[in-house]
Amino acid sequence: MKTKIVLLVAILSMSFALNAQVDRTKKPAPGPAPVVKFGKADKFTLKNGLTVIIVENHKLPRASARLTIDNKPYFEGKKAGVSGMMGSLMGRGTPSITKDNFNERVDFLGANIGFGSSSSFAASLSRYFDEVLGLMADGVKNSQFTQEEFDKEQKITLDGIKSNEKSVTSAARRVENLLTYGANHPYGEYISKESVNNITLADVETNYNRYYRPNNAYLIIQGDIKPKKIKKLVKNLFGDWKTREISEIEIQKPINVETTEINFINMDNAVQSEIAIINNIELKLGDKDYYAALLANRILGGSGTARLFKNLREDKGYTYGSYSSIRQSRYAASFRATASVRNMVTDSSVVEMMKEINTIRYKKITKSELKNAKAQYIGSFVINVQKPETVAGYALNRELYNLSDNYYETYLEKINAVTIDEVQNAAIKYFRGDKARIIITGKGIDVLKNLEKNSDYKINYFDKYGNPSEKPEMTLPIPDGMTATDVVNKYFEAIGGKEKAMAVKTTMMVSNATIQGTPLVMTTKASAPNKTLMTISVMGNTMQKVVFDGEKGYQEAQGRKTDMKPEDITEGKEANAIFNDLNYTSGKLTRIEPIDGKNTIVLKIGNEEVFYDMTSGLKVKSVKTVKTPDGKEVKVPTTYGDYKAVEGIMFPHSIEIKSGPMNLNFKIVEIKINEGVEDKDFE
Repeated sequence: MKTKIVLLVAILSMSFALNAQVDRTKKPAPGPAPVVKFGKADKFTLKNGLTVIIVENHKLPRASARLTIDNKPYFEGKKAGVSGMMGSLMGRGTPSITKDNFNERVDFLGANIGFGSSSSFAASLSRYFDEVLGLMADGVKNSQFTQEEFDKEQKITLDGIKSNEKSVTSAARRVENLLTYGANHPYGEYISKESVNNITLADVETNYNRYYRPNNAYLIIQGDIKPKKIKKLVKNLFGDWKTREISEIEIQKPINVETTEINFINMDNAVQSEIAIINNIELKLGDKDYYAALLANRILGGSGTARLFKNLREDKGYTYGSYSSIRQSRYAASFRATASVRNMVTDSSVVEMMKEINTIRYKKITKSELKNAKAQYIGSFVINVQKPETVAGYALNRELYNLSDNYYETYLEKINAVTIDEVQNAAIKYFRGDKARIIITGKGIDVLKNLEKNSDYKINYFDKYGNPSEKPEMTLPIPDGMTATDVVNKYFEAIGGKEKAMAVKTTMMVSNATIQGTPLVMTTKASAPNKTLMTISVMGNTMQKVVFDGEKGYQEAQGRKTDMKPEDITEGKEANAIFNDLNYTSGKLTRIEPIDGKNTIVLKIGNEEVFYDMTSGLKVKSVKTVKTPDGKEVKVPTTYGDYKAVEGIMFPHSIEIKSGPMNLNFKIVEIKINEGVEDKDFE
């Protein structure tokens, strides 16, 4: 079955000539800068302080509203997550309408209404917009919070935390934020099981009453509307929204490290390393060098044509993509360069990323790079500015950042005016390669040896919650006298005994999974010693079939049938269709490696490593090295769990396999032993 899943993962301009004669010895004269016409935005303020921005656009018979609560970020501490729960609970009933009736009415109108911790949104056909805006306003002003809905949301939140417990990406983002901004900063704290359990219904109500108020809010309405009518409607719907004094919040200023260092987060289940190079900056919209910073980032890592991408993906082949971003903010801006790379090239990737960061700081960019970066920004700006939501967003930015009335009218002019020297100065100022945190989340046993050998930076160690920790153990000694046969025998004892296993002549398994949101059903059949069949069905239609009859085989997908390669046939003959582990006694024990806090012993056989829990004896993981169509070797890990007995034999009912960005989690729903399999299945 495992081999077949690996196979599944693996399978899964015109130009026109100009007739006109062109003198190509002369450089064409530059064309005029594009003239951008901005839509008009009307603004007024209600007596309760709510600022309203209206953008009229009649291209489509639709209208939308977005409410933004402009609170400073605030530290939630032991009750981290309370604002998120509050936002999720809004709109679940008011004194005038129940939750069910609210949802039914929204569906009937074909509308979309949503609420968040600091925002709300509504959209519909313009003919229904008056009512839809009324429903949104009712939820904003009068949301009721019940214990029943609170208990549901608390459970959902806790389930989400539990499901992300082993997520390498989640751990990486959590610790990155904590280290970058500090544990007592609103951007640095994270939601935990403990903090969610600390939250009460009263806390949610207090948060709503304290922070969800009109005197610090902006309402943007855009689309097929009549401003005069909308003004009257808004006054009627939001005019009675009560104000409340917003307490002043002090935000701790994040600081950079004195000198660049590596912060390593060990995750035993990481199949690749998450790299983030981060430093804090002071940059906000409208700053004098804001435009130069944008262009510098665009050249460094802001697109698939930038330096980081070309180096790490196109040149070195270390990753699917490497990018950088520069986050402007009134409160805590930052620069960040990232890549997800194979474990074995983690150290090399850090070297190349730092090289690119330092190069753009100390060596001037080329004229063509600057020209192309400007063209990309100008093209994007001209396209987006035609959208009414963009005009509305720009109007909001003018308010939030106290920008001049003609800020966006002169935007392209300011982009075009940026010089090579200004780009370099911005890179020196904002891409602090000398004061950066290089945060790596990965598998220490695979990464640290080369990282320590090839790095000039101090390495600090943290657990997945950002707590300082000791350097992780790289390996443990194999007990004296232990052999591969001992490990395999213990495995068969754990699943029910070798005698019972040998009595299994055929198996039929049905499992479910999803790929890119599409549900699929996989059916596998096996007959000892080495006959196998796998079919993949989507919505009842067979999409793929792989068959091996013990001597030859083929795979069939989308109507195309392909015979197995000789090397696949050889592997199929040598394998055991039902219990591959019978062949592992000739393998070699290489190390003891911790996985999820439990020690596993690693057995290497051919191009595969198999991990057995040293306590239970069960197989928990395997990592097979396969070649991609372009000849590169990649590791495909498979994780086994949820063992359940079927006729006295323990089978894993959860099998998860990851290859590159693809992650398949199979849940086995049916297993039949010595029934449901015929010889004709393998024809």
